[in-house]
Amino acid sequence: HGNIVAIKEAVADMQRVRDLASTGLVVLSGDDPSACEAMRNGARGVISVAANVVPARFKALCDAALEGDAERAREIDESLRPLYAFLAAESNPIPVKWLLAEAGRIGPALRLPLVGLDEEHHAAGRELLDRLARGT
Repeated sequence: HGNIVAIKEAVADMQRVRDLASTGLVVLSGDDPSACEAMRNGARGVISVAANVVPARFKALCDAALEGDAERAREIDESLRPLYAFLAAESNPIPVKWLLAEAGRIGPALRLPLVGLDEEHHAAGRELLDRLARGT
């Protein structure tokens, strides 16, 4: 359809990303763990959850991937793998809201139907925030 100019692709199927990009559509990854690879396969950006937690690092990842610096993009992407895993610990957006509240960037209030992050994940979340703050 002539009015459709972009698509958010949240499936980690790189052939699908290449096929969609080859049509002239702007492809945006909707899956943080495969966003780097998607950009290396024709996606032009990402609609990211992780970028809310580490915006500068995620921008650096996107810049490196889109500029063709595969080594740097992979290095940053690998450093973000623990974040991606934590964000999948419970339904989105519960983990990201907890991380942002714990970091003091948003308030702790949630509206139903959201509930707080299960306490079993709190220690891992705090450790992750410490690692991210250190850049590791």
